[in-house]
Amino acid sequence: MIVEIIQIKNFFPLIYNYIFNKVLDQQDLKLSKKLISSYKKRLEKEILDRSMKLKMPQNKFEEIINNNNELINLKKTLEDLETKSESHSKV
Repeated sequence: MIVEIIQIKNFFPLIYNYIFNKVLDQQDLKLSKKLISSYKKRLEKEILDRSMKLKMPQNKFEEIINNNNELINLKKTLEDLETKSESHSKV
């Protein structure tokens, strides 16, 4: 297997680099989306838990979640990553 990869790399260096980089880019995008999504969920849960502890009405903590700058930025970042992921998969 390694010998085959080396042979491919020697014969087709540009194609090999393109495919290898594309795979890494996709893996990086997936990992980034997963980590950001996980952090976003933890942050939402923390807001929910604290709101419940303070006995806030449901509409109030929903408002806090919807207007939280950090959560808004995380949502936007996830959307950007999704767009980037789609553009990479089309290439």
